[in-house]
Amino acid sequence: MRKVLVPTDFSQNAFNAIQYACQVFKYEQCEFTILHAYADEVYQQDASMQRNMRDELKEATFKKSEERFTKLHSEILSYSPNPQHSFELISAFGVLIDEVNDLVNEKDIDLVVMGTRGSTNDRKITFGSNTLQILKYVHCPVLEIPENYEYHAPREILFPTNYMVPYKRRELKLLSDMTGSFRSNIHLMYIDPIGHLSHRQEDNKYFLEECLQKQKLRFETSEEKDKTIAIAKYILHKKIDMLVIVNSRHSYMEDMLYQSTIDKIGLHVKIPFFVLQNVAR
Repeated sequence: MRKVLVPTDFSQNAFNAIQYACQVFKYEQCEFTILHAYADEVYQQDASMQRNMRDELKEATFKKSEERFTKLHSEILSYSPNPQHSFELISAFGVLIDEVNDLVNEKDIDLVVMGTRGSTNDRKITFGSNTLQILKYVHCPVLEIPENYEYHAPREILFPTNYMVPYKRRELKLLSDMTGSFRSNIHLMYIDPIGHLSHRQEDNKYFLEECLQKQKLRFETSEEKDKTIAIAKYILHKKIDMLVIVNSRHSYMEDMLYQSTIDKIGLHVKIPFFVLQNVAR
């Protein structure tokens, strides 16, 4: 059974992510966990509030979350009454990234699906702060759905790679299962090629072929030096439906000196954005 976690702040963007998840997994038996973490809603209130009043606010926020979940559950079932899908609704007094990681470990979650922006919906940014934290630090793959994205099957998928990363079989299997029902094409794009592939790169390329047998693989190269530009051009020219990228762990110094690839690419992405964390589980 596929296990999918969808954080929600009850915004339209969050519901859009739920709709996409229901559609992309419509052929699979799925257990959806819908999470609302509400600690920030409580702590953002007046700092001078006395503890007994804060406890009352905490209880009131929990009750409000439960009421909104009742409405949301009805909306989900109305949108996608799929007998293969089940839903668990969780209101948690905690910080979102911590609650997500705890549930990922406790329930052995396969995938986190969420919208790129939350209820604040700041149009000057692509990813909200909570979204960026989950993209970078959660210990399982994450699928981000852009604001107002209208679902259509992910048939053309861009997967930029230098073939240097030893990908995790579980994460590639998730990608294969998720898109295999749609007869998808996966465009494996090698950016800035330097002569022939090394033995390591050839082995990793073969591993990708072995794990992605349900899809038609298209091997591409790009001589564009800027990865962000290369990816943006390919998405536009090839009418890509989904971008797959690996979140490589960087040193503190690199994070301080350079803007991460995820942050840069996010400024251009208007399609679902699938991040492989590539960590052992």
